[in-house]
Amino acid sequence: MSTNHERARGRSDYIRIEGLSKHFGDGGDGVLALKDIDCSIEQGSFVTIVGPSGCGKSTLLRILAGLLDYGTGHVVLDGQSIRGTRRDVGVVFQSSILLPWRTILENVMLPADVLGLPMKQARERAMQLLHMVRLDGFEHKLPRQLSGGMQQRASIARALLHDPKILLMDEPFGALDAMTRERMNLELQRIWIESGKTVVLITHSIPEAVFLGDRVFVMSPRPGTLERVLPIDLPRPREMAVMSDPVFAAATASIRERFSHAASFD
Repeated sequence: MSTNHERARGRSDYIRIEGLSKHFGDGGDGVLALKDIDCSIEQGSFVTIVGPSGCGKSTLLRILAGLLDYGTGHVVLDGQSIRGTRRDVGVVFQSSILLPWRTILENVMLPADVLGLPMKQARERAMQLLHMVRLDGFEHKLPRQLSGGMQQRASIARALLHDPKILLMDEPFGALDAMTRERMNLELQRIWIESGKTVVLITHSIPEAVFLGDRVFVMSPRPGTLERVLPIDLPRPREMAVMSDPVFAAATASIRERFSHAASFD
């Protein structure tokens, strides 16, 4: 087993955010969504983000994905400013967003169509990724023939097809039942370990954030600020039994204390 400090194996400023603020609208009718965010994310690490509904978590993720411009501050990935979409970022949303008329293999290969990648190599990589997410034998099925958890695994494989440096995930398991969600937490941890990607995941579930994260970024109510960065000193790989560990209990209690009056957490 490896510790968090061994697992986070890259530069501390692989992703660097300095003085980030984001304002929607004009004048008095506008909304300040994010205010003075400062943080860094290590290469190969797994960071989770929790905060009340409406605090700007998804806004922050869309900025990292290059899908949303920002007002003030700097956002840098691997030494380059993030302005606009990039090929080295993969995104997974709450819904799997699989095209219902395409097979699972065809859905996973969709980025190859969009980015103009060589199809033979893309198909080989897609099959490797389907094996990694344990969907062997389902490549010719349609999305409606798969469970919700299996569809999300396919969407993760699709996000990894073009070999991005970072995987951004916006509440990817929020629509799943509790037991499937726990299995997906284990699967995602395994996929992260095997792929070696840098992962940033948004969740409303405090236990999920602590279970998956090397560090948990705790955000305030709007305007969203980064209130705390909480290191999770638990070995990898983690099993569900780790939830009874005193370190796990202390971490979840510490986060809950900050949001004791917020009703938006699971």
